Amino acid sequence: MSKIVVAVGGNALGNNPIEQKEIVKNTAKHLVDFIIKGNDLIIVHGNGPQVGMINNGFDLAHKSDDKSPLVDFPECGAMSQGYIGYHLQQALINDLKKRNIKKSVASIITQTLVDKNDKAFSDPSKPIGSFMDEAEAKKLAKDNGWDVKEDAGRGWRRVIASPKPIDIVEKDIINNLVNNGFVLISTGGGGIPVIEKQGIYKGVAAVIDKDFAAAKVAELTNADSLVILTAVDRVAINYNKSDEKSIDLMSLTQANEYIVQKQFAPGSMLPKIQAAMMFVESTNGKPAYIGSLDKVEAVLKGESGTKIVK
Repeated sequence: MSKIVVAVGGNALGNNPIEQKEIVKNTAKHLVDFIIKGNDLIIVHGNGPQVGMINNGFDLAHKSDDKSPLVDFPECGAMSQGYIGYHLQQALINDLKKRNIKKSVASIITQTLVDKNDKAFSDPSKPIGSFMDEAEAKKLAKDNGWDVKEDAGRGWRRVIASPKPIDIVEKDIINNLVNNGFVLISTGGGGIPVIEKQGIYKGVAAVIDKDFAAAKVAELTNADSLVILTAVDRVAINYNKSDEKSIDLMSLTQANEYIVQKQFAPGSMLPKIQAAMMFVESTNGKPAYIGSLDKVEAVLKGESGTKIVK
């Protein structure tokens, strides 16, 4: 039996609640395949489309009625954890029942500790929310203490930081539940970002990459492996070029060389590679895998996906 942390992208869950209810059934089926093999499972999911929808909804409501409050990003992230967790939890329970597997599933509203001095806070760059004209953006920046930037000629948007995770506040709960046989859904969207001041946690407007958060969860729960599921079968170099090459096994040294060569796109594959490397390094060589959601069994057998090793 192995303890496995699986990271699932927010785009694998749909773009709205109705779509998500259907898509998540397929996602759950593949995740239950892990459980059938006797593995303990901790699931970390993305929330990009979902938290954007929630944030935009509050923005639009405020624009039409200023008595409708603006709701900041930590709260939007918590809402996304709740409703994604509900859909995913229900789909997993239903699939487990179909296969006559007696397992309890729990979703944990999870806070991720970040360093208040993380350099990401000095240069927020992650656009969120709806587009605005310059005057509106600067007014909201002044009234709410937001950072705003012009976004590629399309208008102005709020921008927030994307700091690295340093701890998971609820790690003891996660460890307790998974060690007692629960299937865990935690750290959704990378977790709700919090900083610590004089022993007190406080939410901050930021987004944490879910793959880095999954690597941290895997480290803190002493997982045997980290599996990052994505839309491609294997990591590739020279992607979309005539000499594209898929890679089934990659060492940390090779991964670093490819990063120096800028083989991986910053907004997509690069953070997955870096998160996998972080787990392998922090656990002194436990493996990480990057592969397709639809081929999870083949990924673990080494028949698909890319395995990252020390």
